[in-house]
Amino acid sequence: MPRTKILFPFDGDCPVGGSHISALKLIHGLDRSRFDPLIVLLGASGEAAELIRQEGLDVDTLGDAPMMSSPRSRRVQDGSALTYATGTHWKLRSYIKRQNADIIHTNDGQIHVNWGIAAKSAGRKLVWHHRQDPTAIGVNKIAPFIADRIVCVSDFARPANPIRPVERITRVVRSPFDFATACPDKPEARAKLSAEIEAGDNAVLIGYFGNLVDRKRPLHFVRAIRAIQNALPDHDVRGLLFGGSAPGADGLDKRITALASELGLASNIHLMGFRTPIDGYMAAVDATLVTAVNEPFGRTLIEAMHLRTPVIAARHGGNIEAIEDGETGFLVDVDDAEAFADPVVKLIREQDLRDRITQRAEELVHQSLSVERHVEKISAVYEDLIPETG
Repeated sequence: MPRTKILFPFDGDCPVGGSHISALKLIHGLDRSRFDPLIVLLGASGEAAELIRQEGLDVDTLGDAPMMSSPRSRRVQDGSALTYATGTHWKLRSYIKRQNADIIHTNDGQIHVNWGIAAKSAGRKLVWHHRQDPTAIGVNKIAPFIADRIVCVSDFARPANPIRPVERITRVVRSPFDFATACPDKPEARAKLSAEIEAGDNAVLIGYFGNLVDRKRPLHFVRAIRAIQNALPDHDVRGLLFGGSAPGADGLDKRITALASELGLASNIHLMGFRTPIDGYMAAVDATLVTAVNEPFGRTLIEAMHLRTPVIAARHGGNIEAIEDGETGFLVDVDDAEAFADPVVKLIREQDLRDRITQRAEELVHQSLSVERHVEKISAVYEDLIPETG
């Protein structure tokens, strides 16, 4: 039987996010005797393009093809619906046919719609990998008409109000995590990070890992740091935000800095930017705070659990499916920034509690969220479509 060819389109000029990390792990893990994956980049340069090219995978670049987007979120390189209908659509459709692709596997926002419509027009199968809010317009209003399979990263992420029934084509497949890499030496990682931010021995290092977007609530993180500092007055509490500013963030980094100054935390809050690899930084902090709401199934939460860094997360979205409160981490009230303080205090003062929670968290994620399990389940999704692709 010929190999099934799968196109993975990405916007090269965008910040790296969980969708990129998960998709790359999947592509690396696919059985090449059964599947022939090809990454196609729109935009030859940018943060995502740079990461993808470092992976040593088959990558192609498509020339000028403005993506359709709404006026509110349109970038310089994007186009209107008319631009798409009269130009970009036909270019994508032609590319899909020229590559003789069987399946188009889309992984984020604009890519879903732009490539999904072209895939449908070209008569090819579409796997719409949904990692966003369950109320997102695309997965509820567009995917039901053009997707052959909707893959959701959690039960929470299932389409909330689809315009027509999608239960038959929806699958829940957790994101993949590579647990083969050993945890970095924590004291060494901590010493290196403390030196970089000029923190003393009594410092408490609290991490935020993710792009700076309103949904992930970095401002809520800053308020939580204020509460933790109040609860630990004898310690130097530092909040470190690792992540880049996403398109449309609208000066969020400046708002973070302004709020920190307003709360008397100007020297306690550090914008660390996007860093890779992230393992050393994540292993170095005393705790990871997940302040995000509507988080379908966050990567950083699981990565922290693997590294035995305790996680305190908002009781919302996929966080509830990932953490058992008091057993593998802590879940706190969504809107109460001060609620993050008590778990941090307990973790700092009770080493036995910290050891128990981090050990159980590591065991849980290793049992259920490996790359191998993810690849197996997505491969089954592809194989469901193989008879239909001929």
